[in-house]
Amino acid sequence: MPELPEVETTRLGLEPHLAGKTVLNLHLYRRDLRWPVSPELPDAVLDQEFRALKRRGKYLIFEMNRGAMLVHLGMSGSIRLSGCEESLRKHDHWELTLNNGMLLRYNDPRRFGLLFWLTHNWEQHALIRNLGPEPLGLEFTADYLYQSCRGRTQAIKNHIMNSQTVVGVGNIYAAEALFHGGIHPAMPAGKLSIPRAARLVEEVRAVLTRSIEQGGTTLRDYVNGNGQPGYFKQQLWVYGREGQPCKICGNLLKGSRMGQRATVFCAYCQKR
Repeated sequence: MPELPEVETTRLGLEPHLAGKTVLNLHLYRRDLRWPVSPELPDAVLDQEFRALKRRGKYLIFEMNRGAMLVHLGMSGSIRLSGCEESLRKHDHWELTLNNGMLLRYNDPRRFGLLFWLTHNWEQHALIRNLGPEPLGLEFTADYLYQSCRGRTQAIKNHIMNSQTVVGVGNIYAAEALFHGGIHPAMPAGKLSIPRAARLVEEVRAVLTRSIEQGGTTLRDYVNGNGQPGYFKQQLWVYGREGQPCKICGNLLKGSRMGQRATVFCAYCQKR
């Protein structure tokens, strides 16, 4: 599913094309997404001007002059810009027509995304207000992570994947950051020391930054020629490599299930 780097790549690709543009029309081809799209939404966005495109966690916020569209890509969603001459594709569920003739189209085979219109402060919306700090922001520090772990017995991997601890650290990025930090994913969060917290914060930032950089700054880097979600061609050290040699010590990587998710680690390089 799209994770923070994929969503940030989408934001970076779209923002230059939206700033200052006006919505001429919103057409809903299907309203039955994760939550039904309000039938009043097309009238609400009519003649609205885009001010900024922001991201909070894995949510995209299309700020306009009199409100904001809150969008989540769900498990299989993507957003693309296209010309009016391009035919509609299977699983295109809504499209915005802009005053420059371009279309903004949302495609989602599983229909697990969402589209809300917010007229008040979007940061106080129920889906947003309880989210943890951004992993690349100033609030995500070693001291913050250490304090959040105090007294907790759950595995450190599950703890950093909790969006109330920190947003956007999905399964791939948690596994990779813990490997580079030399921390076993099953270690109880409460055992995390300040020095190891500092190292883990550093590695979380590094793996997410690399992924965003590899995604590029154009939407085409995230959505391929068929308009389907594409993932970064990055060098993964542990994720998806169970049974293969560790790239550092050469021992075979082990796999397990944690929180109903597959995790891969090196029992020699990652310590409890």
